[in-house]
Amino acid sequence: IYPTVDQLSEALPAVLKNFGLRSVIGLGVGAGAYILARFALNHPDLVDGLVLINVNPNAEGLMDSVANKITDWTQTLPDKLIAHLFGQEEIQNNYDLVATYRHYITATMNQSNVSQFFRSYNNRSTLDVQRPVSGGNINVRTLKCSTLLVVGDNSPAVEAVVDCNSKLNPNKTTLLKMADCGSLPQVDQPAKVTEALKYFIQGLGYCESVYNLKLL
Repeated sequence: IYPTVDQLSEALPAVLKNFGLRSVIGLGVGAGAYILARFALNHPDLVDGLVLINVNPNAEGLMDSVANKITDWTQTLPDKLIAHLFGQEEIQNNYDLVATYRHYITATMNQSNVSQFFRSYNNRSTLDVQRPVSGGNINVRTLKCSTLLVVGDNSPAVEAVVDCNSKLNPNKTTLLKMADCGSLPQVDQPAKVTEALKYFIQGLGYCESVYNLKLL
């Protein structure tokens, strides 16, 4: 039985224990971002910070579920993943990049596992997070760690990321919306994202100066 995304997030404490890690800075894209966010909600003491790219904190709506059932009948697995990763404008205009991802998905991945993982992600529940309000309930459920949200302006996840930002603590959350780039900002604008990562890590106290940190 393939694990749910909730079960995948609950497997992470054992991974940290296996490698002798007391806490981590998590970086995830899409489904990985969702899993890390749920992990941080349930185990805040194990997470120092999160970098969440194209995160969607919400469960699929009814229309999304219907659309997915239709695409199950009409689209191949690579096509479904491409539609999840890229906006329609990119799919139509950035043929080389999309073709590279399509080849990677087809040639290097276990199609059965990917299909089941994709199904688990589509069956996710909404993250139970709420923005703390001054004078309100101080025990609302939210991410307690510093969080950097990243999204490209052509990403199909733009609305979801903005919605996620509205639900998190503004004192601990930064939204980096990359203009004039594609769905995956870490591919299209590596310099700007790298700079943001450097300052984020410095802010967590892991680097005295951003100039001492090199990211490859």
